Amino acid sequence: MTLPASRPRQPSGMARRSDPVQQIENVYSQMDQLLQGFFGQQVPESLAGTRWAAPADIEETDDAFIVQLDVPGVKPEDIDVELRENQVRITGEIKEKERTGVLRRQTRPVGRFEHLIALPGEVDPDKVEATLSDGVLTLRLTKTGGPQTRHIQVKGG
Repeated sequence: MTLPASRPRQPSGMARRSDPVQQIENVYSQMDQLLQGFFGQQVPESLAGTRWAAPADIEETDDAFIVQLDVPGVKPEDIDVELRENQVRITGEIKEKERTGVLRRQTRPVGRFEHLIALPGEVDPDKVEATLSDGVLTLRLTKTGGPQTRHIQVKGG
């Protein structure tokens, strides 16, 4: 019976360990180089993933709908809110930050965003408030009186 040959052991200081984070960074770096090499410095918007939906909370109170949207780094002039019947469309842009160094990793979203919200009730277009504070857009959409149930007495003739 023969035993399989054993591998020579490396000294403890020379052991190679795999770093998964470094491997992922290498893949991203290679993809960036590939896209820049193929398209030049300007990567097409369709590949850059420029449209995304911002995280949002929608709350209904007795008299209003409250919408809160996370849009860090966005200025009020870069946001557009449009109300059409019971649908709210919020669009805007998170602009790329000017950098002096080499960008090694980017996980924060940049580019155009869009969020469509269908509200379950009617709102008064003249009573909509929008505020932007600490990277959170808050919309307060006041409900209309809307149709109310009314009991009608039937009279005999």
